[in-house]
Formats: sequence, structure tokens, C-alpha cells
Amino acid sequence: MNVTNFGTLNPSQMLRTQAGHAGSAKLISEQNAQSGEVPKKMSAFEEYLVGAMNTVNEQQLDVNRLGEQFVTNPDSVNIEEVSIAMSKAQMSLSLAQTVIDRVVTGWNELSTNR
Repeated sequence: MNVTNFGTLNPSQMLRTQAGHAGSAKLISEQNAQSGEVPKKMSAFEEYLVGAMNTVNEQQLDVNRLGEQFVTNPDSVNIEEVSIAMSKAQMSLSLAQTVIDRVVTGWNELSTNR
């Protein structure tokens, strides 16, 4: 069997998941804004958490974009950029997981002290 029998490589076929699974949507859905539903006013802490999660999400999406670009067109991206973006995304995800764990632990401690 020749390699030419496989046809051409389409970059969209190289995706491991569907675009909807990548988390490109904002935490506050745009559907609610389009439907005319008024979202409740968020507290400063809630706004900070939502902003932080959006930042972590954007870093993960940037790594995905750079990785896809590196695979499809290696000359357009430096490997150092990909490596740095991956490290930043991993660090922010680790920090977010630590914060979530501590918030849950604190909530559990508060709820058991009743």
C-alpha cells in the first residue's frame, strides 16, 4: 500500500476533540444575553473568580492553537513559544486547581463547625 492512497492531510482531521469540547465559550453564556435574560449582578469576588477562570481558559486555548499551528506549519512557530505557552498554561491550571481545592476545604470546615 502506498502512502499516496491515504490522500491529503487535512488539519481539521487532526483535532482530537470537537471544537465545542475545547471550552471556547465564556462562563456567562452569550445565549442568555441574546435571549434578553438579565444576568444577576456578580459580587467582586465572583467577578474575580470568573475572570481568573476565563484567563486560564484562554491560556489553554492559546496552547491548543499554537500546538495545531506547530503541527500544520512548523516554520511559522518557534518551539520556544510553544514550550513557554505550555508551561504558563500548566502553571495557571495548577494554581487554579490549588485554589479550588482550598476553597472546597475551607467550605467543608465552615460547614462542619455549625
